[in-house]
Amino acid sequence: MKKWRGLLFILLAAAQLSGCRMYWKHSDANEYYRRGRYPVDGRNFSPVDKYLANQTEPVEDDAEGALNPYVLRVIEAYPKDGSYPYRCIKAPEYDLYLGVTQNLYYKGRILAKAHPNNTRCSYCCGLTFEIFVRAMQLRNMQKGMDPDDFNGMSFYDLFNLLQIWFIEGSGDSPQKGIEYYGLGKKIEDWEEARAGDFMDLSRNNRSGHSVIFIEWVRDDAGKIIGLKYFSSNKSGVGYLTEYFSDSGGKVLRKWIRLARVGSVENYKPFDRLKIPLRRAYAP
Repeated sequence: MKKWRGLLFILLAAAQLSGCRMYWKHSDANEYYRRGRYPVDGRNFSPVDKYLANQTEPVEDDAEGALNPYVLRVIEAYPKDGSYPYRCIKAPEYDLYLGVTQNLYYKGRILAKAHPNNTRCSYCCGLTFEIFVRAMQLRNMQKGMDPDDFNGMSFYDLFNLLQIWFIEGSGDSPQKGIEYYGLGKKIEDWEEARAGDFMDLSRNNRSGHSVIFIEWVRDDAGKIIGLKYFSSNKSGVGYLTEYFSDSGGKVLRKWIRLARVGSVENYKPFDRLKIPLRRAYAP
C-alpha cells in the first residue's frame, strides 16, 4: 500500500510540475477545448487591452473628426503574427461565439461573446465589428463621453446593427448599418476612401469578406487594381492585399461597399421603424 501511495504522490507531483492542464470534450464541435494561450493578465487585460491602456498619447482627430484615427489606433493593438487565429466553420456556433476575440459589452450586457476555447479566434465580420465598437468607446472616453453612448443607441439597437453588419438579411452590410443609425455615410467615390473606412467585398468564387480599408493598390498608370485591408483572414488577424478580377485577382469591382463613421457632432437622428429588424440569433 505504501508503495502505491508513493507512486501516486510522484505522479501528482509530476503533473503539477509539468503544468498539466485539464481537457474536456465538446461533443457538438468535436474538439478539445483548453485554456487559452492568451488569458487575461493580473490586471484583467487582454493583449489588446494592455496595448491600448499603455498608450499615453491621445488619438489626434483628423480634419473631418471621423472615427478613422481611432480605428487605426485599435488596429495597432492586435498581434499580427498569426497568434490570433481565424475560426469560421460551417456549423452554426452562434450559441458559442460571434466571431470576436473577447467579449464585447454595451450598456452593461454582453453584446457579442468570444469563443470559450480562449484562443482569441475570430472571423471577418466579428473582428471588424469588434474594432468598430472598441474605436467608438475609445473616442467617447477620450472626449469625456459615456463610452456606451453610440448616438443614443440602446443595447438592442446595437445588437440589431451587429446583425446588419453580419449581413443577416437581404441588402445588409456595414455600410447600411452605419447609415441606418445615423453614424456616418457611404463612400461612393473610391478616391475619397481613407484608411480606417469599413468595407465589405465579394469575389468571383461566391465568397465575401468584411474588412477595414487601408489603401488602394495601383498600377503604373495610377489605375486602382486592388486593395490592402485589415481583417481576420485565414492566416489570422492581420493585413492582406487582394486584386480585382480584371487585374489577376478575384474581387469584384461592382461589389465593393465602403462607409465611414463620421464625427460625433455630425451624428443624425434615426428612426427604428425604418430600420430592418433582424432576429437571426438571440443576444
